[in-house]
Amino acid sequence: MRKPIVGLTGGIGSGKSTVAQLFAAHGVPCIDSDVVAHQLTAAGGAAMAEIRAAFGERVLDEHGALNRAAMRELVFAKPAERLRLESILHPMIREECLRQLERVSGPYVLLAVPLLFETPAFRTLVNRSLVVDCPEETQQQRVMARSGLAAVQVAAIIAAQMPRQQRLQLADDVIHNAGELADLALQVDEKHRYYLACFGLPAPA
Repeated sequence: MRKPIVGLTGGIGSGKSTVAQLFAAHGVPCIDSDVVAHQLTAAGGAAMAEIRAAFGERVLDEHGALNRAAMRELVFAKPAERLRLESILHPMIREECLRQLERVSGPYVLLAVPLLFETPAFRTLVNRSLVVDCPEETQQQRVMARSGLAAVQVAAIIAAQMPRQQRLQLADDVIHNAGELADLALQVDEKHRYYLACFGLPAPA
């Protein structure tokens, strides 16, 4: 029987990766759909032939991998192109995530999916959903600091995602990540103990 799955989600820059690392310290593995997507769209990746056929050379870099900046510009200008890209990538990402879920060990597993609530194929896999939340101003500052994108570009990405309040309403559980790392670690510890109890698993010593 497959291990219980907690769907980890949140807006860009909310701190999902940091939360996943803190859960890993408790022995909880994380399958990250973004990592899988990067593997599929690297040079020679399984999705690249279909992406090239659908969008042409304009979205490839010099190595034959997906040019993320070019694709980002395209899908924000033409929403229909975003749907076409998702129709190619999402089934492949889900299939690979399922393969990895079968191989991991731990009391339960995190499945990190930024578009968890927007993607029924992923949402139906999880036993509980966990949203990492922070104010939009914090999101914007974090993304600008790590990516070098301009404020207007980051604002457009945030605006294209599910609104913060809607995400919070859909969440089973929430971790607030607007403070210090020590506070975040305490919240993860509390949630870990809660999930062990929720799934009928032994409590940590």
